[in-house]
Amino acid sequence: MTRLVLIGALLLGLLVPRVEARDIKIATLAPDGSAWMVAMREAAEKVEQGSEGRLRFKFYPAGVMGSDATVLRKIRLGQLQGAALTGSEASLVESNAGIYSLPFLLRDEAELEVLRKQIDPRLVERFAAAGMQLLSINNVGFAYLMSTQPIRSSDDLRGAKVWVPQNDRIAEVTFRSGGVSPTSLPLGDVFTSLQTGLVDTVANTWSGAIGLQWHTRLKYAVDLPLTMVMGFVMIDGKVFERIDAADRELMLRSFAEASQQTDERFRKDNVGAQAALLRQGLQLLTISEDDAMHWRAIGAQAAAELSRAGTVDPALLAEVEAVLAQHRGDAAPKAD
Repeated sequence: MTRLVLIGALLLGLLVPRVEARDIKIATLAPDGSAWMVAMREAAEKVEQGSEGRLRFKFYPAGVMGSDATVLRKIRLGQLQGAALTGSEASLVESNAGIYSLPFLLRDEAELEVLRKQIDPRLVERFAAAGMQLLSINNVGFAYLMSTQPIRSSDDLRGAKVWVPQNDRIAEVTFRSGGVSPTSLPLGDVFTSLQTGLVDTVANTWSGAIGLQWHTRLKYAVDLPLTMVMGFVMIDGKVFERIDAADRELMLRSFAEASQQTDERFRKDNVGAQAALLRQGLQLLTISEDDAMHWRAIGAQAAAELSRAGTVDPALLAEVEAVLAQHRGDAAPKAD
């Protein structure tokens, strides 16, 4: 009897399909050790443990797999399964990835949190239609203009050598609308370009400037938030669909939890990084209210132009503006 049971168990084991381990290789331009990389590794560890090794992650940070366009091409070829990209980079997948990063769109991070409750699901749907499954969306923080020479006015900015990320249509349209002729370069070329003088003005978060070592070349920063930097972690939709349903749910849950922790880490990192940069001698410049109003108007003009061109979906932009208008109305001080 025992022998028959053992034979039956053996035959049953042969009939049940074996779930093979799946390797998920994710590339990013983010430096190793950054808040983003730390959170992704933590999420990956939870998934690997929870799936009992059926899902395994390998990360390629700091641009070792090439530019954003190169990484996306490698995903299409099956050499990589995913990527962690900023909004400008992710716009190569879905043009509306930069919707949160429209210049001067947001006044503070509280507005972003209100907006994300309604717009994040829209972006998940749009990325899925483009063949990518979003695992998380992250608030990296506000970017500020930083330079090797003082920028105290619009005229100073028009005379500067301004860098914009390659393929960042939003940044390019914004600066050109303001009379600036920017230089488009891959992220990996910026440090060398600051050294050689090809560019002298960049935009980044406080922690980003330190993480990429740009702060060693920069002397000034304009105390006016330019744009919100967002991060998108994604994997190939076809790869995602081939994963067992329970493991897919585990992956989404783990990366969502890590995303919340990442946002808080970025906030703390940016506060600490700004303080460190000021201690090291970076000068924070205040521009006039007239110049600030001028550049906010340029931002609105750029958003309208991007909407007309279809770079940003007009319906999605209208939804964003409606959510913000309602929030600002609700948050406005009430008269006695």
